[in-house]
Amino acid sequence: MAPPTPLLAVRGSKGLYMVNGPPSFTENATFERDAGKNCKAFTFSQDGSLFAWCNGEKVNIVNVTSAELVHSFDLPKAVCLELSPKNIVLATWQAYTTAKDGTAGVPNLQLYDVKTGKCLKSFIQKKMQNWCPCWAEDESICARSVNNEIHFFEKNEFNTIANKLHLQKVSDFVLSPGSQPNKVAVYVPGSKGAPSFVRLYQYPNFGGPQSALANKSFFKADKVTMLWNKKATAVLVIASTEVDKTGASYYGEQTLHYIATNGESAVVQLPKTGPIYDVVWNPNSTEFCVVYGFMPAKATVFNLKCDPVFDFGTGPRNAVYYNPSGHILVLAGFGNLRGQMEVWDVKNYKLISKPLGSDSTYFAWCPDGEHFVTATCAPRLRVGNGYKIWHYTGSVLHQYEVPVNEELWQVSWQPFLDGIFPAKAVTYQVVPSELPNAEPKPAQAYRPPALRNKPVTSSKLHEDEPPQNMKPQPGSIDKPLSKTALKNQRKHEAKKAAKQEARVDGSQESALPPATQNIPCNPMPAVTSGDPEVDKKIKNLKKKLKAIEQLKEQAASGKQLEKNQLEKIQKEGSLLQELEDLELGF
Repeated sequence: MAPPTPLLAVRGSKGLYMVNGPPSFTENATFERDAGKNCKAFTFSQDGSLFAWCNGEKVNIVNVTSAELVHSFDLPKAVCLELSPKNIVLATWQAYTTAKDGTAGVPNLQLYDVKTGKCLKSFIQKKMQNWCPCWAEDESICARSVNNEIHFFEKNEFNTIANKLHLQKVSDFVLSPGSQPNKVAVYVPGSKGAPSFVRLYQYPNFGGPQSALANKSFFKADKVTMLWNKKATAVLVIASTEVDKTGASYYGEQTLHYIATNGESAVVQLPKTGPIYDVVWNPNSTEFCVVYGFMPAKATVFNLKCDPVFDFGTGPRNAVYYNPSGHILVLAGFGNLRGQMEVWDVKNYKLISKPLGSDSTYFAWCPDGEHFVTATCAPRLRVGNGYKIWHYTGSVLHQYEVPVNEELWQVSWQPFLDGIFPAKAVTYQVVPSELPNAEPKPAQAYRPPALRNKPVTSSKLHEDEPPQNMKPQPGSIDKPLSKTALKNQRKHEAKKAAKQEARVDGSQESALPPATQNIPCNPMPAVTSGDPEVDKKIKNLKKKLKAIEQLKEQAASGKQLEKNQLEKIQKEGSLLQELEDLELGF
């Protein structure tokens, strides 16, 4: 049996409609277009069988296959919609308002039975952030945060709180995906010098810190993002501060922590300093990819031991997306970047294609794992709105450009359950497209008139680092080291590298016998004058010359040096002469 064709829901100033996915790309005739201009929100159910939207008058739920109306709710002010995993409950949210006399407003978060339309429960939810209750995949429990507590309801019985998790100043939580046993990750921000911490619990064991599956505390965290892997065995925590006190970054400071349900935790060591732009788990739950560092940013895949597996080098990117099967990965630079994308074969770590999605504000993989959509949507960008559907080999199969004076607000693929679309072998052959290749030519850099008839010289500010495989070679696999041993090994390697560099510098200044050069534990050549005072002078001179070399490197990179630093550089010749005289003396 052939797999179904995913639909693409499109919402804009001309209303709401659906487009058939590849290969036809025609408007879906089953779903009747809603031509109203006030469509505020829509959502698919997790299995893709139901579709709900609000058109400014009613909230409608229809069966996607037959377009049969399941239920209609009189909720003209609803701006957020969500269907529970088993399609039993519809959650709606509208802006919270108070009466003119200051009395409390009416509940603005409603939970409805999808089939009967009965209101199961109403809550007051003032903030739009984290407005929706969180359900377990089988709907055995539902949770929502209330002040310093997380309230748990069982079997959609919202009139009875089955369990409470009370922690002082708890500000966020995330339920684990997948089947039972259900787990929950909670975050408590630090205060008065105490660190922030994230704890993992297994429902319903909430008997204090001792009952936690894992605990990780850390400083420098104004907010966190917690990401469960698909198998619910580990959580990645991105801790960030609003302000970088060192002044190195406009984005504040970010650190990445790994916490496993077996109690293990670690800080993910990122080789390049700078912000963390994106972190995504591979759907196979055994590795994750991080995009980080000042531009050009690095991208690295790590395993569950937080060791690097593959480094994609540097480039203009700030986002990463795995396809549903996890065997293809896209690195992209959207937002204030040009929209360059790199499509990689994850198994072999080979580059498949490098398409360019200029001005894209949205990216999403199609459930079939072979196509993806990029879109330019308002209000992020109000000109050039439209969307493109690509094949991962780099060809544009369908393109829609919104007419002038109209806007595109949102596009979204119809989701499907796992296993509907089996993973196919990766192909490197570009899939043919009926659309003309309309990739814009790269704009040439401005050249002043005096240089226009002369050869072009390289003017790159940064040399991009090439990709490299970080996996150990098969012949060098030893017994796995403990975390302490690994830390000591890294320290030893760093010291060894520093000594090697110092030895090379020393050998350039004076020729040494071979036996002297091969001493592994001595960073400088083992030649002394016999006079401690002379040795001390030589050591100080070399220290000054090394500092001058560093200043020269800074000047070469374009840094403006101070007057006293320039004077130091001017003294290099006299210092070299003095060093030569001292060394010739013995």
